[in-house]
Amino acid sequence: MAMFVGGGNRSISVDYLVIAGGGSGGMTSNSGGGGAGGLLTSTTNLSSGQIYTVTVGAGGASVSSVNANGNDGSNSVISGTSLTTITSTGGGGGGGSNNNNGRTGGSGGGGGYASGGGGTGTSGQGFRGGNGGGASPSYSGGGGGGAGAIGGDSTGTVGSGAGGNGSASSITGSSVTYAGGGGATNDTTTAQAGGTGGGGAGAHAGSLNGVAGTANLGGGGGGGWSLGASGAGGSGVVILSVLTTNYTGTTTGSPTVTTSGANTIIKFTASGSYTA
Repeated sequence: MAMFVGGGNRSISVDYLVIAGGGSGGMTSNSGGGGAGGLLTSTTNLSSGQIYTVTVGAGGASVSSVNANGNDGSNSVISGTSLTTITSTGGGGGGGSNNNNGRTGGSGGGGGYASGGGGTGTSGQGFRGGNGGGASPSYSGGGGGGAGAIGGDSTGTVGSGAGGNGSASSITGSSVTYAGGGGATNDTTTAQAGGTGGGGAGAHAGSLNGVAGTANLGGGGGGGWSLGASGAGGSGVVILSVLTTNYTGTTTGSPTVTTSGANTIIKFTASGSYTA
């Protein structure tokens, strides 16, 4: 958890990017991919000398029980004095057994094969998961939703059920894509790809384990095969960009601090604090 401390009242403009943890994939022979963590980015004002608390959400844990739905990711949050709390919602877990719906989240998890519906995403943060229902030859679940696109609906075509793509941000000074959805499980020998931005690929015939979402990108985990395990969701990240002339240098939790042009970039991948 990160914090911002003290007592002044000068208003300081800060750009932020808040990514929640991604959901894990479901678990069965034709499960859905996990949804990406929610993505929020904008500008807000902090009061100088005040403490602002930052929580970086963990990714949903992998599942290995047959027919289990994936686990949701955890929220990432910024809160503190004079600030309306900023909450990015954890990604939804993928649907497990045939017909299981994907879970709702920042982006929704993909539905299980046959008639599982994609989980709903959170408005302004991510997209829904894809629907299951693929027939031969893929028998695929739906892909997890991403911050930039819905998860792939299963249609029976090889390559359906891919995770939805994420969304790019240049807050650090270079473009990075975050919050891609996890790919679904299918019966072919071709993996259903995770979405750009850290989404993990789904398991497939001959490869039992779904691939985990990428840490600190908030990617959804890939769906798992019935004798293996699903991919865990990737953890989130919170990034602040402040004019270097306003940067206080007071942090805890070992965030990564860099500069880009006139700005100082504070990147929290775990708990910590910053004094505005």
